[in-house]
This record gives sequence, structure tokens and C-alpha cells, in this order.
Amino acid sequence: MTVNGWVQILVFLLLVLAVTKPLGVFMTRVFSRERTFLDPVLRPVERLIYKLCFVDENHEMQGYLPLNPQKFGAVPQALAFNTAASFTTNTNWQNYAGETTMSYLTQMAGLAYHNFTSAAVGIALAIAFIRGIARRQMQTIGNFWVDTIRATLWVLLPLCVVGALVLVSQGVVQNLKPYDTVKLVEPQQVQRVGQDGKPVVDAQGKPVMDPVTTQTIAQGPVASQEIIKELGTNGGGFFNANSAHPFENPTPLSNLIEMFAIFAIGSGLTYTLGRMAGSQRHGWAVWAAMAILFLVGVTVAYWAEARGNPLFHGVDQRASVTQPGGNMEGKEVRYGIANTALWATVTTDTSCGAINGWHDSFMPLGGMVPLVNIMLSEVIFGGVGSGMYGILIYIIIAVFIAGLMVGRTPEYLGKKIEAFDVKMAMLVALVFPLVILGFAGISSVYGFGTSSILNPGPHGLSEILYLFTSSAGNNGSAFGGINGNTPWYNITGGFTMLIGRFLMIIPMLAIAGNLAQKKYVPPSLGTFPVTTPLFTALLIGVILIVGALTFFPALSLGPILEHLQMLAGKTF
Repeated sequence: MTVNGWVQILVFLLLVLAVTKPLGVFMTRVFSRERTFLDPVLRPVERLIYKLCFVDENHEMQGYLPLNPQKFGAVPQALAFNTAASFTTNTNWQNYAGETTMSYLTQMAGLAYHNFTSAAVGIALAIAFIRGIARRQMQTIGNFWVDTIRATLWVLLPLCVVGALVLVSQGVVQNLKPYDTVKLVEPQQVQRVGQDGKPVVDAQGKPVMDPVTTQTIAQGPVASQEIIKELGTNGGGFFNANSAHPFENPTPLSNLIEMFAIFAIGSGLTYTLGRMAGSQRHGWAVWAAMAILFLVGVTVAYWAEARGNPLFHGVDQRASVTQPGGNMEGKEVRYGIANTALWATVTTDTSCGAINGWHDSFMPLGGMVPLVNIMLSEVIFGGVGSGMYGILIYIIIAVFIAGLMVGRTPEYLGKKIEAFDVKMAMLVALVFPLVILGFAGISSVYGFGTSSILNPGPHGLSEILYLFTSSAGNNGSAFGGINGNTPWYNITGGFTMLIGRFLMIIPMLAIAGNLAQKKYVPPSLGTFPVTTPLFTALLIGVILIVGALTFFPALSLGPILEHLQMLAGKTF
């Protein structure tokens, strides 16, 4: 680890801190229906959308298509189901290479549309939960359609227009041109592949090689999808290499902008929580818990990767003179270890899942950090909206535990936390591990699951575990050593994404609605304060303990065992 690397990490965190208040205040005004500087432009558009969709904004609720220059064919049914479930649930898990599978129309009208709507839904749900906390003796928690439309028009679209133009200025591609074919300076020899997809060999078993003299340069409307994939914590890459691809992420500045976009709205929502709930110190206490967990994760990942592989005795594990330290496998030299460890932590602290390095190539403990981040329900700033309502579930559990400690009914911002609220919170906490460990256990003992893994032993288990954890957490990143494009993984992965998104939303909304109906209880000497460092420490402890008790046995058989065996000199 270097001073330069730590400076970059701290600068990133300071930028996130700086945007928290202004973005939080702006979102508070948007969802409180207060006037903003965008109203003259966006209110007419908003009213038109309501009219076309028959929404009453003042009433609260209870073959080849166009733009396909490469003429890509339809994808198989199982893959289509997996992809639809993936983008609908804000997961953006991809069992395909975007630049060789999807047309421009599919990328823009299909997938990018879901990037906006799924992110807006997450924000709307978070705002509904916050209203449930803030309101007193009310039967409603807002209008879903109004919140979703305002999240899209006031928050996501303006930021994406500006962000896309900034990314274009950095060299991110944005066009509708057919792919270019260029001649190679030095022809290459590649092994011939048969119609069955298997490498071709001759009678002596030697590979049959074919000369390659040209290369296809993929391009398309990348910048417009890149910014919403990061800002909306969606994560699906236009290219298979995702944000490691130079057309998606060409410069150190674009790298910083994209990481910053991943955290920005989630961080701002903590300020929105404090402002709408009438306790700004509570919002900062929640932000502090997230920031501490973030720093712990990035420290472990950075340390593990900078330390390198201990089995390379006497080898100088340095990428260059200016980039000292560690394990460079699966990393872009232009970003180095610090920025790759930082990105891996940021993208799994949230439900983004975009990558600029290969998690499968991380050291065992370095790869465990992204896995653990998702297992903790991605509440460390979290997915857009989902991180906020996810950590509010942990807050309910934390104040309940605090109430038990002092022997009185727990209270949260003037609302008594009762049996129904705790039952719903625990239901959310249990759905997540049930679907992950259930499908991972089946996949690890049957051939239809184990046949897809690249590595044997504990790393292979980590690959299976990561697939279902990423799917349930609606993250979308992967340990790339597993082939998820099989009927088993496409179908079970699709159901896991749907369960991880929607079955957790139902009890969360039940808590919000129940809180909104309750009377306000003034704080007393026995009330546990939720604005102090003690509350922050308790919240962090609850998050870690719940995660540890649930997933530690699986982690012990995966990355922890792999780390111990590596230290003992055993490889696979």
C-alpha cells in the first residue's frame, strides 16, 4: 500500500461527502413537491406524462429490429428470461457479451430504459420508507407513480445528461455507426472453433490454427448508457469488459467520475432521511456508519491486493516503477491496485456491479471483500434507494436490540418499534440468505452446477456463492471463472434476482405503512438516541453480526479456506 493510493481513496470519499448535503437537499425538495430550478422545464413534461398514463398526482396510492447494424439474432429463451429479470430488478447480471449479442435498439430502448426505471423505483421506495418514519397517524406513504416520475425527471435525467457529456469529453464513445473492421499490423494465429463451439484439432490432436488479419472495433451509444449504469447503480456494461474497456472508461478522470456517480445518490439519501425525518444528526450518524464500513472494506481489499501472492517467493510483484506492490492479475495497469480495489469495494457496497478489474483474479481475501459487501445487503451507501431502505431495516433491528438492553419498548425517531415491525424486518433479513445458500448448496453438489466452474476446490465454491449472492443482491458483478449462461444458472439466477428484489420490498413497505400510522412519542430519559457515535457503533455491529452469523460458514469453506491453503503452499 502506498501514500498515493490512500490519497486517491480519501479524495474520493471527500468528494462523496461534499455532494451528500446539496444532493440530499435537492432530493428532499423534489419529493416534498417543493419548487426547484428545474420546474419551469420539467413540470410541463411531468403533467403530460401523468395525463397520458391517467395518473392523478394529487391522489396518494395504496427477428431483426431497427438500429441493429450488425444484425444480431435473437437470444435463447432462458437467456432472454435471465436478462429481462436482471435489468428489471436493477441487477444487470449479464450472461452474454453486449457488443456481440445485443443491437443498439435493445441496448437503448430495452436495457437503458430499465436502467432508469429500476433506479427510479428504488428511490421511490426509499422515499416511501422515509415518509413512513416522518409521518404521524397517516394511512398513506405517498404516490408511487409520482415519486418514480419525479425521480426520473428531476434527479436521474438531468444528472445523466450532464454526466454523459462529461464522459464524451473524456473519450467515451457515443454513436450509432456500424462496427469498423481494421487490418492488423501483425497477423495473428488463432485456433479454429467448430460449429459446436469446441476447438478443432487434427488427427494428431494438434490445434488447427487459422490466420487472422483483421479486427472488428465495436462501438455504439456507450456514454449515454455508461452514466446511468453508474448513477443508477445498475452496472450492466455495453462491452463485455465493462468499465475496464477503454471505450467505457478511458481516463483516470472518467474512472473517478464513474465511481463518484455510483455513490452520489445513495450518499445524498442519508441527508434526505435526516431532513425529511426532522433529525439531521441522525442522517449523519447513518452516513458515518456507511463510511466506516466502506473504509474497512477498501482497506482489506487494498491490503490483500497490494501484498500480492506469497507463493511468488523472491519475485518483485510490481507493475511498474511508479505502481509498486502486489497482485496485478486481472487489473488494468492504467488504474493500478489502489483504484481497482477502490472500484471493487464501491461497486459492491452498492448494487452497481460494474467492474474495472476481474474479481475472480483477486487474492482470496481481496475477493472476499466484494462478496461480503453484497452479503451485508449492500447497505454501505447501497443501491439507489435500495441501500437506504436496506439500512433502515438494520436500524429497526438495532433499536430493537437497544430497547431490550435497557428493558423498555424500543423507539425510533418518536415511533415505537413493536413486534410486527421486527417480524417484517427479520423476514427481510432471512429471505436474502435463504435464496443464496439454498441455490448455492444445490449447485455445489450436482453436475449441472459444478460443470460450469473453472476452478476446483474452495475457489470454485466462491464462484458459485458469488453468482447467487450477486443475483440476490441485484448487483450483477461476477467471479468471472463461472459460466452462468446455462439453463440451470439462467433460470435459477433469474428467479434469485426477482426474489432478491421483490420479496424484500413487500415486508419493507409493510413496515413503512405501519410506522406512518403510529403516534409520535416524545423522547424521554430512557429513549436510546439515534444521533450519537454509540448508535453508529451499534448499527455497524448489528450489520456485521447478522452478516457473520448468516454467511460465515459459507465464507469459511470458500475464500477463507482458500487463503489458509494458499499460505500453506497449496494451489488448485
